[in-house]
Amino acid sequence: MKRIVSLFLGLQLAAFSAQAAVPVDPATEAGVAARQRELNEIARISTIMIDGDVCQHIVTERALAHMLHSDPRDEWQAGDNYDVNNEAFIQTKKTLIRLAMLAPYPVNVNLWMPVPTTHDIQLVIENKNNLSQYWTFGDLRQAMPPEMEEVLKTGKPATIQKTPGMLSVLAPVRNSLGEIVGLVEVVSSTLPPPATNF
Repeated sequence: MKRIVSLFLGLQLAAFSAQAAVPVDPATEAGVAARQRELNEIARISTIMIDGDVCQHIVTERALAHMLHSDPRDEWQAGDNYDVNNEAFIQTKKTLIRLAMLAPYPVNVNLWMPVPTTHDIQLVIENKNNLSQYWTFGDLRQAMPPEMEEVLKTGKPATIQKTPGMLSVLAPVRNSLGEIVGLVEVVSSTLPPPATNF
């Protein structure tokens, strides 16, 4: 299975590289439109490739219990006791990193999942470029944004540009029963790269 995933992503990376042979300034209207098409394609592939059954086993029952039951004597107890099931976490994180590599520019493919018994959502995996239009640093869980709720309910991807200079595509993550158990945020900057003196 892992070899099939690697081969599939390798073929997609080659296709993206061919499409991006002529660079487009992401700050222009045409550049934003091109980037939106590319991010939508990565989101589409992510919906196919991310295993929702595995995602449902990332956060441990212990960590979830601490998140759901706050201790007024220790406001940091949920974060101090947060842990994951390593195999599920690493498998999913590596797939998210590979998906981000489908683009020839910095992209994050972040995994978000609803927090059970609440109306909150959690950033379960956020990758190396630290890109997101939604995550508040340090928050284990946060209020469900309406656009994420819509994707979770309908399964329809959504393109979001609520933060100046950033573009996200939200797409559903499904388990083997076809149930929507989370979503990916495929996100990139639309600002021109900073100038260098080298």
